Amino acid sequence: MKLTSLLAALGMVGLVTVGSTSLHMVHPALNGTAIAAEMKQSGPTVQQKIDLITKNKGQIGSGDQLRRFFYGDLEPIAVQPGGAGMVVNLYNKANDVTFSYCATYDVVVAVKKGRVNTFLASEVK
Repeated sequence: MKLTSLLAALGMVGLVTVGSTSLHMVHPALNGTAIAAEMKQSGPTVQQKIDLITKNKGQIGSGDQLRRFFYGDLEPIAVQPGGAGMVVNLYNKANDVTFSYCATYDVVVAVKKGRVNTFLASEVK
């Protein structure tokens, strides 16, 4: 009886293995190649990202966009009064753009081309 159970289990494993292999041959998207191809598709350009952040400045979620688009590329260069107390000016050297970010509300309050240490008070309110 034990030998029969062992043979039945091995037979099931063999069927699952063969079935899975043939399914991947028939439907290649199941191999993960389609996912990799989708990830390689070009997303928005850097300028489009900057334009989107500029369009959404002052709105909830703009800080998250900033972090997603420029993760690891932002250098804090100054702190100044504004927003809900203080804002941090973050410089992106690769694109020569400065973002003013309010951490209290997680929003970008100003965007300007070049390295800007201090924004006008009216820009970071």
